[in-house]
Amino acid sequence: MSVPHDWTPPTATTPESRRGRDHVVAGLKATDEGDPELVQLLTPEGQRVSDPRFDSYGADLGVAELKGLYRDMVLVRRVDREGNALQRQGQLGIWVPLLGQEAAQVGAGRALAPQDMAFPSYREHGVAWTRGIDPTDLLGIFRGTDHGSWDPKDARFHLYTIVIGNQCLNAAGYAMGQRFEGKVGEGPESEATICFFGDGATSQGDVHEGFVWAAVYDAPVVFYCQNNQWAISEPTERQSRVPLYKRAAGYGFPGIRVDGNDVLACLAVTRWALEECRTGNGPVLVEAFTYRMDAHTTSDDPSRYRLADELELWKLKDPIERVRVNLVREHGVGQEFFDEVQAESDALAARFREFCANMPPPPPDRMFSQVYAEPSPVLEAQRAAFLDYHASFETEGV
Repeated sequence: MSVPHDWTPPTATTPESRRGRDHVVAGLKATDEGDPELVQLLTPEGQRVSDPRFDSYGADLGVAELKGLYRDMVLVRRVDREGNALQRQGQLGIWVPLLGQEAAQVGAGRALAPQDMAFPSYREHGVAWTRGIDPTDLLGIFRGTDHGSWDPKDARFHLYTIVIGNQCLNAAGYAMGQRFEGKVGEGPESEATICFFGDGATSQGDVHEGFVWAAVYDAPVVFYCQNNQWAISEPTERQSRVPLYKRAAGYGFPGIRVDGNDVLACLAVTRWALEECRTGNGPVLVEAFTYRMDAHTTSDDPSRYRLADELELWKLKDPIERVRVNLVREHGVGQEFFDEVQAESDALAARFREFCANMPPPPPDRMFSQVYAEPSPVLEAQRAAFLDYHASFETEGV
């Protein structure tokens, strides 16, 4: 899993440039044998614990920061539940739930610097939240009215990728560009890229090609795998003989497994991984070991392929509940704070529902007016024929 000290990638990263990596990678060697150990800073019982490798990356996380992370996760979960309900009510064509993965997404998202770039799949509603994307901007994707209404360049958050694993190629290429343009180094403006994908995507060729290119060019990219243990109906053990994070060794860069239901650990580990990339030591593979507590999408029925007992077990590891317990027991946070977050959650849900119900349908000629940079005689003829055909379905009074 760790990179040998005598191994030099084609971009000639020197041993000296790996300063700062050794103290972490050396600690990871213990997980090469036997059962893998999760990096954990907050137990399912809400107890703050120590991990010498990553304590420094979470040293600033006091009660105020914990409150902020709790708020993030509660609001993200509420948006997710409303999206699920809106699909059931016929307002959305489909919805992709993230229930149970709030810590993995919020922790990683809050680790990003403003100049970093993120490439999501189609489930990263929590990461979108941390990048300042209003939840209503997600609705058009699942209502079928647009492909995403935010500017990826301004938000530093790419549009959702529906093709499984394709974002890994995009992220690797973008990170290669960051390196070629000299945006990697020791300065405060140094950049890194993070790419989000699920365990099922690791069986796609695009992911492995992304790993190869990133390794060859020492690209500053964190490959962040949210292992929710089910690629639709296929469990992870049917896709890999080894834990997913150990696959990084085959490409020559570090891999690490973190408790994906522990927002503090996800934040600290991602901070470390991004720092590795910004300073020229990337890429890094992070496996956030979590669980998908809902269906793959609203078109899926998980009761057909997994047991209810499994779900009940993971409910005891709920990422939000462990932060709430920690705030109450170790910091004496009172009910007033939780009531305020709940009220904010209710207001966000109401705004989310109202926006969805009042979304106007897109004009029928948008595929012509909003796709091509310039008109042409052929395009205009196609547009006219399409609008005539579309008008033929109109009836009087409609």
